[in-house]
Amino acid sequence: MTESPYAVPVPKGFRVGSWEVLEPLADGAFGSVYAARRTAAAPEALRTSADSAAPGADGELPAVAALKFLPTGTHTPHRFNHLRELAERETELLSRLRAPRIIRLYETLTADAPGRPGLDGATVLVLEKAETSLAALLRRSPAPAAGPALLVQVCEGLDQLHSAGWVHGDLKPANVLLMKDGSVRLADFGLAAELEGAAAYSPGFSTPDHAPPELHWAELGERGQQIRPSTDLWAFGVLAHLVLTGTHPLPGGTAEARGDALVRYARGTDDLRLSPELPDAWREIVTDCLARTHEERARHDASSLLRRAERAAGATSSSRLRSLRLLRGRPLLVAAAAVLGTAVALGSAVVYERGGEEVGYGYHHCPTRSVCFFSEENGEGQMCSWAASDPDWLAGPETCAWTRHAPVRSVYFNAGDPAGFHGVEYFRGPDFTPTGFDLERETLRTGCTAARAQGNLAGTYAPRSHRLVKRC
Repeated sequence: MTESPYAVPVPKGFRVGSWEVLEPLADGAFGSVYAARRTAAAPEALRTSADSAAPGADGELPAVAALKFLPTGTHTPHRFNHLRELAERETELLSRLRAPRIIRLYETLTADAPGRPGLDGATVLVLEKAETSLAALLRRSPAPAAGPALLVQVCEGLDQLHSAGWVHGDLKPANVLLMKDGSVRLADFGLAAELEGAAAYSPGFSTPDHAPPELHWAELGERGQQIRPSTDLWAFGVLAHLVLTGTHPLPGGTAEARGDALVRYARGTDDLRLSPELPDAWREIVTDCLARTHEERARHDASSLLRRAERAAGATSSSRLRSLRLLRGRPLLVAAAAVLGTAVALGSAVVYERGGEEVGYGYHHCPTRSVCFFSEENGEGQMCSWAASDPDWLAGPETCAWTRHAPVRSVYFNAGDPAGFHGVEYFRGPDFTPTGFDLERETLRTGCTAARAQGNLAGTYAPRSHRLVKRC
């Protein structure tokens, strides 16, 4: 009998809850990820408390998702305890933390397969389905042109994670996912840990190539290995160097050689020699992230790192869209970094190849059943999208930060199934109320767009809120 290459082998067509397994997507030492489609309502007995994370105002699950199977059986008691802890860590974080740059958990299930010992009893996380990973992108396109824009979104994820009191513990390209619209999600939180004061405790399986010096010789205590936010800052420095130059910041053709170089650097016998290909705007950031000691790195945090990354991305990116070719003959994933003064506006879009030329995407990367606003006419530029009303674009779990610096010039209400809402009103102030000169207007809104309608806005509106309405 041939042993499966997957940590959790799951046959195509296997059913768990309301999901049917399709093809495998990814595999690691502690779990396997499969694409799946929704087929029917899930038996209530299989659901857990994570069901409260179901998306959307209507509470419906998506048509497709990624199922992460975490093994819990057929192992020694010691390994079983480790696997159970990893599953519990990831489930706890994702069920408690909802943020735009963190992969979304829809529900948690338990696999029922008595005839398959390696699968029976496995914990199953039902997650947002990504288009690809940053690791896969870098294999196809080292140092991609949109790298700075992607790194800013990674910083946003770290800021959201750290602000909620968690440390990732294993940030690397494979754990940075790219969605179909080009946006970034941080994923794989089996080694994540919640801060207790200034530190947290992790099982200690972090990837050596992305771990700071202190973790290479730290002892495992009863509670595991101590990690801190500076652990993620080091990992971001490695990640940024890989994304921007296509090379690891420490010399060596193997992980073992790079580990030896890290020891020499940590002991002060070697200096850090970053690639000459690293843009000047990013050199200082990477140097600070790769400081030898935790104390040096702890002078910075994810929030300040985000502000610096935004400035660096603005200095190294042009205002035109830059393409990331995923597959020849397939749609191109585009991440834009548009410079507006000293601030960088981030967004993404889909364009297509026609006779070897790139064709503007217009409005059709706006998700179905969503309302989308754009920084340029005809659906060009930066996009923000919502599936429901939002009383304040600059606050709450979903924000539209670029509207601080740029007006909204076009809108598309892509309501293929409007479910009673046939229009979207938008307002300059939060909470659907006006600010400034709008206080003198008889009507409070600055505009209204009907379902399935798209168009350019007159003037230079700067909406800060919107709500779905029965009709315009």
